[in-house]
Amino acid sequence: MNSVAENKIYTKEELLALYHLPLEELLNKSSEYMSNNVEFCSLINARNGKCSQNCKYCAQSSHYCTNIESYPLVDIQEVKNVALEAKGNKVSRFAIVTSGKTPDEGRDFQIELEMIKEINKIGGLKSCASIGILNEEQAKQLAQSGLKRFHHNINTCRSYYPEVCTTHSWEDRLNTCKLVKKYGMELCCGVILGMGESIEQRIEMALELAEIQPDSIPINILMPIPETPFENYHDKIDEENVLRTMAIFKITNPKAVIRFCGGRMRLSQENQELALKTCVEGILIGNYLTTVGKNPSEDIETVKKLGKNLLH
Repeated sequence: MNSVAENKIYTKEELLALYHLPLEELLNKSSEYMSNNVEFCSLINARNGKCSQNCKYCAQSSHYCTNIESYPLVDIQEVKNVALEAKGNKVSRFAIVTSGKTPDEGRDFQIELEMIKEINKIGGLKSCASIGILNEEQAKQLAQSGLKRFHHNINTCRSYYPEVCTTHSWEDRLNTCKLVKKYGMELCCGVILGMGESIEQRIEMALELAEIQPDSIPINILMPIPETPFENYHDKIDEENVLRTMAIFKITNPKAVIRFCGGRMRLSQENQELALKTCVEGILIGNYLTTVGKNPSEDIETVKKLGKNLLH
């Protein structure tokens, strides 16, 4: 890795010029910042649906009639069972994920803290949580519980956020990211591509993430959900532009792990492997919150095929 280039702060104009390079040239540049490691993570959808927020991409929003199954917080034993199964699939990080704007400040949040403690008891598995917008006290208690990493996406750039959600702000999300770092937890913070944003706004995302400095940047590709406002957004980004965007994210955030998450099945196997060679070092394996992923054994075989070192 080039330590001088690693610390480079890019302008928007410089990144736009890189974005429009021939694809092979761009990917060669992003590959300069790659290790030979790949890391798997996995999750349990621990509380589903009935969310008060109006995020236009989301099946779990109560604003849209998506007919998904809603259920309250699962019990701790189920979390332990799923976590142990994930460990068997060579996962090194395991997350509890809940619907809703914030963690419930009452009973649910206290149970979520206990879930984190149980995950931490499983050797070789690092705890992660994605439970919404935090206040200071919640961030403090999560850190005290031993939570290793907190996941909270910006989802898109500041300038485009009002087109995606109006029930909370981009700044609300940024403040949660700041609290996570303040209390010493690692931060996983990424985006959803293909929601109608421009190329310039993808560059803005990369620059905003460079300021936030997350440890991990999950890349989701929109999977349009029927009955949501974005249900017809199938053609807002193609495979080449997904690759270009991930390469730019790696160049601007060389120390962060760029991670395949929801929607990667929109990429061909060939392009998934190309990304793993040039800009992606992490994979959320198994199924996602409301969409289907790959069988973990397929991802293990792909990592072997590419000669990568699977961290677990």
